[in-house]
Amino acid sequence: MNKVKLLLDFVLNTAASLKGTGIHLIRIAIFIIFVWIGGLKFWNYEAEGIVPFVANSPFMSFFYSKDVPEYKDYKLKEGEFDQVKHEWHKANNTYTFSHGLGIAIMSFGILTLLGIWFPKIGFVGSGLVIIMTFGTLSFLVTTPETWVPDLGSGEHGFPLLTGAGRLVIKDVCILAGAVVVLADCAQRILKNNKR
Repeated sequence: MNKVKLLLDFVLNTAASLKGTGIHLIRIAIFIIFVWIGGLKFWNYEAEGIVPFVANSPFMSFFYSKDVPEYKDYKLKEGEFDQVKHEWHKANNTYTFSHGLGIAIMSFGILTLLGIWFPKIGFVGSGLVIIMTFGTLSFLVTTPETWVPDLGSGEHGFPLLTGAGRLVIKDVCILAGAVVVLADCAQRILKNNKR
C-alpha cells in the first residue's frame, strides 16, 4: 500500500510541477496557431474564404467596398480560380484587408509568445488575443454560413455547425488559454513591481 501511495504522490507532484510548463505551452500554441492562420491570410483562397465572416460582421464589414449579399455570387472553392470573381474580390478590398488582418493576427501571436520572457508584452498580446477571439466568436451570431442551412433534410440551424462554424467554435479554447496566459503575465508583473 505504501508503494501505491508513493507512486500516486510522485505522479501528483510531477503533474503539479507542470503548471508553468503548461502555461508556456499555451503561449507556444497560440503563437503557432496565430502565425500560421495569419500567414495564410496572404493567400487568395484564405482571403476569399473569410469574406462571409467579414461582410456580415458589424465590426468589420466597413473594410469591404461591396454590399453584404453580393459576395454570395462571387464565392470560390478553395483552390478554384475564376478571373471575374477574382476581379470582384480585388474591387471589394478582399485581399488588402486580409493582408492587414494577417499582420495583426501574427503580431498578436508573437506578442503572446514573448510573454515567456517579457510579461508586460505578453499581457498586451494575450489581451489582444482575448479581444480577437470575442470578435471571432461573434461570427456565430452574425454569419449565416456558420450554421447548417435548411436544404430539406430536417437537420439545420442550432446546434448544427457547418465546417465554418466548427472552425469558429474552437476559439472558445483559445479564449480560455489566453485568459490563463493573461493572468500569468499579470501575476508576474505584480510580483516584479513588489521588488
